[in-house]
Amino acid sequence: MSHSARISDYRAALTTPGMRGPVVASLLARLPIAMVGLSMLLYVERVTGSFASAGLVSAAALVGVASGAIVQGRLIDRFGPTRPLLGTVGLFSLFVAVSVLAVESGAPVLVLIALAFGVGFTEPMVGAASRALWERMVPVGPTRMAGYAYEAISMEVFFVLGPGLAGVLIALPWAGTGVVVGAAMMVVGAVWFALNPVVRAWGPAPARPASLLGAFASPGMRTVALAALGFGVTIGFVEVAVPAFATALGERSMGGLLLSLWSISSVIFGVLYGMRPWPRPMHLRLPVLLGGFGLLALLLAVPVTLIGLSMALLVVGVLITPQSTAHSAAIEQVTPSGTAAEAFGWVITSVTIGLALGQAVSGQLVEHFGTRPAFLAAGVAGMLIAVLVWIFRATVRRGVPADLPRREELELVTG
Repeated sequence: MSHSARISDYRAALTTPGMRGPVVASLLARLPIAMVGLSMLLYVERVTGSFASAGLVSAAALVGVASGAIVQGRLIDRFGPTRPLLGTVGLFSLFVAVSVLAVESGAPVLVLIALAFGVGFTEPMVGAASRALWERMVPVGPTRMAGYAYEAISMEVFFVLGPGLAGVLIALPWAGTGVVVGAAMMVVGAVWFALNPVVRAWGPAPARPASLLGAFASPGMRTVALAALGFGVTIGFVEVAVPAFATALGERSMGGLLLSLWSISSVIFGVLYGMRPWPRPMHLRLPVLLGGFGLLALLLAVPVTLIGLSMALLVVGVLITPQSTAHSAAIEQVTPSGTAAEAFGWVITSVTIGLALGQAVSGQLVEHFGTRPAFLAAGVAGMLIAVLVWIFRATVRRGVPADLPRREELELVTG
């Protein structure tokens, strides 16, 4: 049976000895996640004048994140976070600098797409390391589940602040300000996290035979990844359509602020949901939450004013954090031990591939047909993928296959 998280469990998780430094550093490193991507999209759109081009560049960055998350996650599991994070920080800084120069010099869209992929691939995966650190530092039980819920809830706070900051900074004289500021915060936070004593003490793991697919060899992990993909696709459609909706009404700077609204309801409802999650069995929770999210997303096609869209976003947002928390908790149930960072990397990969697909298609729909078809496509896509997750739900219920190392905590998260 899945454990619910009480307020006291959140307090116990955040006051775990040794976790204060990594928690604060990871906050700084993860805060710009939504800010950098949206700032890049708005930056390229401002320079090129095309939402279609901006959507492709943003999608390329997300595909880069998807690819890099798995590689970095596996390296973190094998060598500890410090060396992989410091290495990627240097490459990330270089790609961001070259990308800004390319945008300013009017480079072709194909060049911008290639550089954006590099930015995403080298983005330091502090989130995967931070999530895996809870497993190392906090005993199995409700407190650890609260740590996972905190990761999901704090990420939604960043989705509140990130788009808002991007919307404010895009209004400054130089449109690339948001990209540079967000990247600088990510670099400082990642270096701080990597050099923390608790993180440095996470040394290399003994080499052991492993499947080429790693954590993805588990059928249950593939089903969790499918649920995360649907989650990302739905959000990706909306993240392009909302700024386009605001721009069409002559309120360009409101796009990022509007996207912050659904994160506000997500955070509030996410805390309440963590106290009494439903459905309790994880193999049912994943498809039900995704299907409900897709259904609610259809509401976004109804409004014709910014106020109406704001109200709809608040309603749709209630199911964002519950899904993020479910993905993180499900990893405990479906993956072999010693693959926590890589498994979370697969979740990040799935979400970001979904975001890339959603943003790329949404950009084309917005460019040629307007925002309403993009909002409708978001809802339909989410519900269709939820049907697939429902079909494969038994793989989550069964957990880790018998031929893979089984987690000692499995009984805490089985449905």
